[in-house]
Amino acid sequence: MNIPFLDNWRKRHGEEDGGVALSDALSGDPEGVAQLLSECELLRDQARRAGVELDDTADSLAALDQLLPRWRDDAEVVPWLGGDAGLYLGTVIVRTVPGSVWALWPDGQPVVRLPSGREVDVLEDGHSWAETGTPELSQTYAEVAEG
Repeated sequence: MNIPFLDNWRKRHGEEDGGVALSDALSGDPEGVAQLLSECELLRDQARRAGVELDDTADSLAALDQLLPRWRDDAEVVPWLGGDAGLYLGTVIVRTVPGSVWALWPDGQPVVRLPSGREVDVLEDGHSWAETGTPELSQTYAEVAEG
C-alpha cells in the first residue's frame, strides 16, 4: 500500500518492534489518526502548484477533477499520488458527512465507514482517479454523501 508517511509513523510509535498498531491508535486517538491521514503531501503540492487550494471540502474535490493529469507521465508518481488522492477523498468524507469515520480492514488498509455501515475503499478510488481520471473524486463524494 503506497502511503508514504505510515513507515515513519510506525517507527515513531514502535510498531516495527511489535508496539502500538495503527488500529490501536485509531481507537485511542481517532482525531490524531484522521489528521495523519489528511496530510497527503504530494497531492497538496501538486494542487498548490496548479493554483488549487485543498480546504477539505467537496468543492476542492471538483477542482482536483479539473487538473490536467501531468503526473500520468511519471509512472513512479502515479501510485503515490493515487494514495494521496484516496486519503484526501476520505478526509473530505469524514469531515463533511456526519457519522463517517476512518476504519481499518484486517490488512491495515484505511477505509471510510459510513453511518450505514458501508465501507468505502477510498484508496482504490484514488488510485483509479490518478491512473485514468475515473471515477471523478467529486462524483464518488456525491454518491457517498447522498447515502
